[in-house]
Amino acid sequence: MRKTPTDGRPMKMADSSGISFTALYTGAVWHRYGLSDDVLATDQGRWLYHLMTPFEVGSKTLIGGNIRTFLLQRHMIIDHLIEQALERGVTQVLEIACGMSPRGIRLREKHPHLHMVEADLPDMATKKAARLLASGRLGDHHQVMPIDILAESGEQTLEAVFARAFDSKEPVVVVTEGLTSYFSLPVVSEFWKRLAALLQQRPGSVYLSESYLMPNQPLLRGALKSLGGLLSTVTRSDVSFHFLHDQQAAGHFSACGFPSVTVHNPADLYGQLPIPESRRDPMVRVIEAWF
Repeated sequence: MRKTPTDGRPMKMADSSGISFTALYTGAVWHRYGLSDDVLATDQGRWLYHLMTPFEVGSKTLIGGNIRTFLLQRHMIIDHLIEQALERGVTQVLEIACGMSPRGIRLREKHPHLHMVEADLPDMATKKAARLLASGRLGDHHQVMPIDILAESGEQTLEAVFARAFDSKEPVVVVTEGLTSYFSLPVVSEFWKRLAALLQQRPGSVYLSESYLMPNQPLLRGALKSLGGLLSTVTRSDVSFHFLHDQQAAGHFSACGFPSVTVHNPADLYGQLPIPESRRDPMVRVIEAWF
């Protein structure tokens, strides 16, 4: 999307290859654990999965959880919350930063009448659309669109995608999984405010995302800051840990215009959902905000 220079101004990235690096790894994790479809498997993703395995094993030994654990926790919890929204009658889903997420395929297979829209930066959107088209899955009720969540004008703005994707004021489930941590809190908060304004026009809508809490333990905090700096360089973004605790996260989303906010700790859902467990308090949280 964009990165933020030292003067705080947002700057457009030349392409999506940086963040796409992590999208391919995430897609490989979904596929490895039986959550994805072969049509979304990539050679790059498989290579990254094997490359990251030693780090993942060491991380789980050291802190009781690793990236794969948190990816699976957040993905399954978001799926669970989407199902709850669909049970309440919502029939439209927008997944922003869809990457190689298998969610659209799974949801359409289970709910054939669902209107599913996947969106990402143009390069990734083109790749995703080609794979879905080749498998016969694209159509009037399953679309892929380009989006730049920081764009302020043009056809790739959040508002323009809403206008093209949803021709009514019916409620929408909006998902941003694996996106918002690539931006500083001030930058991504502007996106959240714009999204809240759109969803306010569609009562019953739900926004689902994840956030990673910065731990209090000094050594772990230092290690994660270093990892975040490295990931920022690799992805040419501004990887950030936005909140210190659940109450801070909920309060911030309320301030961005979401009247009802729940912060879900994966530990509270152990035994209820088939999610992997962390030895300590999970770093990841799932944010559920609705109107």
